[in-house]
Amino acid sequence: MPFPSKTNRNAILSAALDELSSDGIRNLSLRKIAATLGLAPNAIYRYFSDRAALEGALADECARRLELVLRKATHPADAAKSIRRMADAYLHFAKNDRNLYEVFMSFHTPDHVGSPRQSLWTFTVEQVQRITGETHAGEAAVALWALLHGAATLEAGKVHGQNKPASGFEFGLSAWLLLAETHSSDVSSPNSMKGSRKTK
Repeated sequence: MPFPSKTNRNAILSAALDELSSDGIRNLSLRKIAATLGLAPNAIYRYFSDRAALEGALADECARRLELVLRKATHPADAAKSIRRMADAYLHFAKNDRNLYEVFMSFHTPDHVGSPRQSLWTFTVEQVQRITGETHAGEAAVALWALLHGAATLEAGKVHGQNKPASGFEFGLSAWLLLAETHSSDVSSPNSMKGSRKTK
């Protein structure tokens, strides 16, 4: 079968994303993707060297989409409100686009400047830095990421019950914000270093 003239890498990726959204990564069928596009099954390998390459591309696209969702949620005037809105948007994405989120979490491609994952991370650190300042932004962003990943995993596993209230996430996020803002105050205060030194 000849390669249709309108077929390209993006067309294959788009068809794969449609199938992924409906059927999940475990049921992703390269044969079905090829049939959707009118391709011979082996034609996909002209654009993706193997299944792993396609899965990596899907993971990158999911990271790109998640970043768009988080960017849309942010509020330029209020850093703390932006973090809360980002957190809500993240959990909404993880719950309502579960198949995409699973790929995002399961398949990792190398981070490099300009990669979707690096772009997502850079954006997250920039938002966190608005609260913590530059000194603690990296570690605070990791802590926030862990909180979000953990909450999404608990939600997906349906482990919340009477003894494990989902409101625990709000408790965790409030604690994170409190500590983040405390670090910001410590760094920005002109007397913070003086206060930590003992007078001789």
